[in-house]
Amino acid sequence: MSIKVMIVDDHQVVRRGLMFFLKTQEDIHIVGEAANGKEAVESIDVYKPDVILMDLVMPVMDGVEATKRIIDSHPAIKVIMLTSFSDQDHVIPALRAGASGYQLKDVEPDELVTAIRDVLKGESKLHPKVTSHVMNHFTESNRQENTKLDDLTNREKEVLKELAKGKSNKEIAASLFITEKTVKTHISNILSKLGVSDRTQAALYAVKNGLE
Repeated sequence: MSIKVMIVDDHQVVRRGLMFFLKTQEDIHIVGEAANGKEAVESIDVYKPDVILMDLVMPVMDGVEATKRIIDSHPAIKVIMLTSFSDQDHVIPALRAGASGYQLKDVEPDELVTAIRDVLKGESKLHPKVTSHVMNHFTESNRQENTKLDDLTNREKEVLKELAKGKSNKEIAASLFITEKTVKTHISNILSKLGVSDRTQAALYAVKNGLE
């Protein structure tokens, strides 16, 4: 099967180098190129790539915004960020935008080819220097989530558990042997501490964090 690849980078020498190497691969076909994210978004329906090698920092429109727009309209397309930046401030937004891979420009050519083939199979391919940033980010995120739950009193956690079961204030009051007024007070405190705006979000938060 031929893999249709599009190259997006504002440096022509980078595009030329990638094209020169990738054309040596029997199963990879370069269908197009773009010098910035805007060009990539506008030409996506013309080239119809399977995989996009996307630079991160570009004029007019950067790689993160371009990736988000492309994935929103063409979810089947796989995007591999190919950049010089490996810090968390660049990595996390790119992955949130929908990138399936994140490789640095010092990657070995054969490893880049492997990444292209693997993302098409549905795998996520991250450069080793990037992996630690991702793990640190999610570890920190989980720590922050748990801290929010720790801020709740035992009674507020009990109310939240009942809330997650879809119970009304009256039903919660009956289950916990407290008044509806007290339930309302607890729910108000819960929304404030969790930083959510309504009971539905609070219930989803409880389920997401295993408080059931």
